[in-house]
Amino acid sequence: MTAYPEPVAAPVERALALSVRDLSVLFPAGERVVQAVDRVSFYVREGESLGLVGESGCGKSATLRAVMGLIKPPAEVISGVAELHGRDLLAMTAAERRAVRGRSISMVFQDPGMSLNPVFPIGEQLAEVLRVKLDLDRTDARARALELLERVGIPAAKDRLGSYPHELSGGMRQRVMIAIAIACSPTVLLADEPTTALDVTIQDQVLRLLAGLQAELGMAMVLVSHDLGVIAQVCDTVAVMYAGRVVEYGPVREVLEAPRHPYTQALLRAEPTVDADAQSRLEAIDGQPPDLTGLPAGCSFAPRCAFRIDACGGASMDLDRTWPEHGSACIRAEETRP
Repeated sequence: MTAYPEPVAAPVERALALSVRDLSVLFPAGERVVQAVDRVSFYVREGESLGLVGESGCGKSATLRAVMGLIKPPAEVISGVAELHGRDLLAMTAAERRAVRGRSISMVFQDPGMSLNPVFPIGEQLAEVLRVKLDLDRTDARARALELLERVGIPAAKDRLGSYPHELSGGMRQRVMIAIAIACSPTVLLADEPTTALDVTIQDQVLRLLAGLQAELGMAMVLVSHDLGVIAQVCDTVAVMYAGRVVEYGPVREVLEAPRHPYTQALLRAEPTVDADAQSRLEAIDGQPPDLTGLPAGCSFAPRCAFRIDACGGASMDLDRTWPEHGSACIRAEETRP
């Protein structure tokens, strides 16, 4: 099994909410297959947040969909365990998984426009979740729907109960999706790039909303993003993914201030900062992400890495356990630290 940092005692001991171990997902690609997720492992405690970060196509969203049981044939979860408070989501029957979704674990998707039904008012869509999952009658479900819209900061919430998705801005639609996701007070919230396509101001509002709701409800949260600034703002722990694999894992501040993998370092150099000179150019990562149908032997980042040596071609992608809480899949981690 893939090594990853073991859960350690927190200052205030919290139970593990979600523990994912050795999760692998295959997608067909013509006559070949893509291993979109390759032995991914992580955990998140109650009330804490984990960030999954990396370039587009690295397997972040596929990881969350696999945990939620949303990988459909011909794609396939070929290995792994995803324990929600000790119960393996991947071993559940379809009926058991439907009972858990929305109640114990919920997900906010990238595009609320694709997730909301365009022909029903948002109040009705929210109330339906409450009727199905909590067995509320129509009157109580509508009242609860109004409370939830107010809770996520929808202005004039009572008037908006009858609004259709196309009548709302992108930020308001995302707030509605968050209201639906927290309707049953789940213990784990998965958020798949919830600020995609939103302007910076609205993005900040949505992130603050998520952080506030998490603190209020005591949820664990897994947040997917390609933006390290977003991860730094919201998360306690970060897992950096490359080509379907976790290449660095640890406390977010430690990883961002003292990254141990060249890919994490390259992501940070490519990240704009508020104190950067207006004329300065961001440093792009050389090369292109690898073809997932034919990954190179050893370290998959080696062809793009300035620190590569011959030994990288035979290197393991398991995380080094030298540092109990901060793991790196680079065999030269000590030499390449900034």
